[in-house]
Amino acid sequence: MQVSGTVFAQHHSEQNHAHYVPPKDSLVSQKLAHWQDIKFGLLMHWGTYSKWGIVESWSLCPEDEGWCERRGPYAANWYEYKKAYENIRTTFNPTAFNPERWATAAKDAGMKYVVFTTKHHDGFCMFDTKQTDYKITDPKTAFSSNPRSNIAKEVFTAFRGKDFMIGAYFSKPDWHIPYYWDPYFPPKDRNVSYAPKKYPQKWQQFKDFTYNQIQELMTDYGKIDILWLDGGWVRPASTIDSTISWQRTIPYDQDIDMARIAGMGRRKQPGLLVVDRTVTGEFENYVTPEQSIPDSYMPIPWESCMTMGDSWSYIPKENFKSARKLIHTLVDIVAKNGNLLLNIAPSPDGDWHPEAYQRLQEIGAWLRVNGESIYGTKPVAPYRQKQWAYTGNGKTRYQTYLPTDQEAVPATITLNNVTQNKPTVKLLGYTKSLKASKTSEGLVVTLPEPARQLLATQPAWVFKLESAER
Repeated sequence: MQVSGTVFAQHHSEQNHAHYVPPKDSLVSQKLAHWQDIKFGLLMHWGTYSKWGIVESWSLCPEDEGWCERRGPYAANWYEYKKAYENIRTTFNPTAFNPERWATAAKDAGMKYVVFTTKHHDGFCMFDTKQTDYKITDPKTAFSSNPRSNIAKEVFTAFRGKDFMIGAYFSKPDWHIPYYWDPYFPPKDRNVSYAPKKYPQKWQQFKDFTYNQIQELMTDYGKIDILWLDGGWVRPASTIDSTISWQRTIPYDQDIDMARIAGMGRRKQPGLLVVDRTVTGEFENYVTPEQSIPDSYMPIPWESCMTMGDSWSYIPKENFKSARKLIHTLVDIVAKNGNLLLNIAPSPDGDWHPEAYQRLQEIGAWLRVNGESIYGTKPVAPYRQKQWAYTGNGKTRYQTYLPTDQEAVPATITLNNVTQNKPTVKLLGYTKSLKASKTSEGLVVTLPEPARQLLATQPAWVFKLESAER
């Protein structure tokens, strides 16, 4: 991940969304509308790097940035480090790999789509590509003899079996193959190590390699709904926005012919959503703020990709966000017209931390009661105000209150921005209608004792308002 060095406080530092281009293909538009209705997905960063418990891929990048720092016995010499890193695969053997367990836990949590790392920037393929031997199914990789060694295929099949939309994460840059980091030209940074204009044949080899790998994913891995492309510095020079600091440092035109890739993808997978992250234009069907939530409602399709803990990739001791925090994050995002793609990193053994399963259970318990305020809804003005979030579905409105950790449940609560005339007010999870009276402050709702006891255990409180006029 990591487009620039900082976790973005505001997404406008990453790209300018004023130039979003809606899809023209009606099948893509339909799939995008469905994707916007399902709201909540799972992202998984998994590769050989999990064996060392380090940041995904970035320690190979010879930039002087905190997240690229090399550690361990090979750190002093980049060449030795890269050799040792690429040798991790000889001991990477995730024998506890059980994607059905993940799919069940994610479905029970209320997640409805998955995005899996088929290849990260380091170039190691978690699928059985024919383009390189640096892959999970190659005999040099410890896990290759396992009957489930084609990991991406197994993940996609397991999640498809639970009715998930399927997304393939794919890194455009590849720091393993000689067509990107040419061994004659040692890399200085994350970019291609030679000038593509000067060596057009080499760059064409890279374009063909990339196309062929994506073609394999679009052909041999069942129904794919989303092609989620990372590594936004691989882009045409014409798309570089000089007002954005990380884009200013891209030294070359790195055009990989997205029209050719997307055209092939949609021939193989009609309606395919293409997400060429941060490259504004026709091949970015939705935008992807990373580790951040926009300040306010955005009228275009978008998704915040965020970690459940602190790290994208597996670390032995992870600091997981509370279920309350994660539920508040989901409610906030949905009220601003977005989706939440929540990352969980599998371990080198092929399982998740126990706390990850626990968080998913808690989120699922809340969504089973309150999911109607999330799925299939649209944001309703004023979207977010103080501790309130506003969504709706047809004539039904939902006002969700996000209490602080220690906040006591009051005897009455005032709903503002009520547009319906004399609506009936219900509390999701509580069977009876609530008494409500209109005042100059808003709609004052009385919470009887049983309702208050219910809310005391709820991380977010959802009031459902239905108009008396049908």
